[in-house]
Amino acid sequence: METVTTLEDIRTFETRSGNTRFVLRDADGNEYTTFRQEIGQRASDLKGTRVRITYHEDQRGQYRNVYVDGVERIEATPAESTDTDVQEAAWRTAVEAAPWLVGDPQTQVEPDELYEKLKPFEERVAQDIEQGRDPTTDDE
Repeated sequence: METVTTLEDIRTFETRSGNTRFVLRDADGNEYTTFRQEIGQRASDLKGTRVRITYHEDQRGQYRNVYVDGVERIEATPAESTDTDVQEAAWRTAVEAAPWLVGDPQTQVEPDELYEKLKPFEERVAQDIEQGRDPTTDDE
């Protein structure tokens, strides 16, 4: 089995026999265990990132153990990239501001005219977001 999640925490425990047990916790609170040093070290390196965890379950009496078979980083998809998030947020802001940018809400505006009014505003909002400026203050 596998899951894609954010790796929130990795804890290590020394067993009575001297082995190290690694316990990985994901963003949903699920825990995965491994005794394999290379997997535990890899997980430690990936803490706080999106990962794919492959695992198997083992039922022993009333206990269900979840063992890690592998962990690997998941690269951000275009939909998850920062640039896309900035552009999306800027367009949402421009659309929300449209009634104030266009004028009288009772008059119909042609699509090209609407775009010409919204696009410069969207670009400015995106620029402010990227530069980390607070858009509610006028510091220019």
